[in-house]
Amino acid sequence: MSELTIFARAGDPAPQVFTDFESIRDRLASIGVQFERWEANQPLSHDAGQDEVLEAYRDDIDRLTAEYGFQSVDVVSLTPDNPKKTDARQMFLSEHTHDDFEVRFFVDGSGMFYLHPGEEVYMMRCDKGDLISVPAGTRHWFDMGPEPFFKAIRLFTTPDGWQANFTGDPIADQYPRFGEGS
Repeated sequence: MSELTIFARAGDPAPQVFTDFESIRDRLASIGVQFERWEANQPLSHDAGQDEVLEAYRDDIDRLTAEYGFQSVDVVSLTPDNPKKTDARQMFLSEHTHDDFEVRFFVDGSGMFYLHPGEEVYMMRCDKGDLISVPAGTRHWFDMGPEPFFKAIRLFTTPDGWQANFTGDPIADQYPRFGEGS
C-alpha cells in the first residue's frame, strides 16, 4: 500500500503518516511533486515486455508527454535474483538532484523515494499503479530495498536519460532503509 511519511527531522518520534490517495497527492503537490494513480487499458502478463507495457499505459504516457514534452520513455525492471541488485541499489541511495524531472510509474512492485525539499524529509513508498514525478532540482534519493522487485516506466525530457548530480550530503544515512524494518 502506498504510504507517505513526513519527518520534521531525522529521528522524529512522531512523523506524519498518510495512506489515502488524496492526502498523499495533496501533500506531495505542496512541494511540487506530482502523484497519480494509473490503470492499464489492457491486461498485462507478469512477464510483459517493454512494448506491451507501454501500450497498456499509452493514454497516460501520451497525456504526460504532451504536457511536459518528454522525448524518451522506457521500462526498467529488477528482481531479487539479479546478481547486480546490490550495486544497482547502491547507485541511488545517496542524495542527488537532476536537471530533468524524475518520473516513475510503478507497473509492478514497489520502491521508496525520499524527498528533501527543505528541512523535512518525505518518505514516499510507491507501489503498483503509482506515478511520482519529482521536479528538476529537488534533492532526493531512492531505495529499491535489499530484495528489489519492480517494473517501472521512466519518462525523460532529454534523450540522455537518468543523470544525477550528487549533493554530498550524508542525510540519506539518517533515515530508515526500504525493506529493512522501515
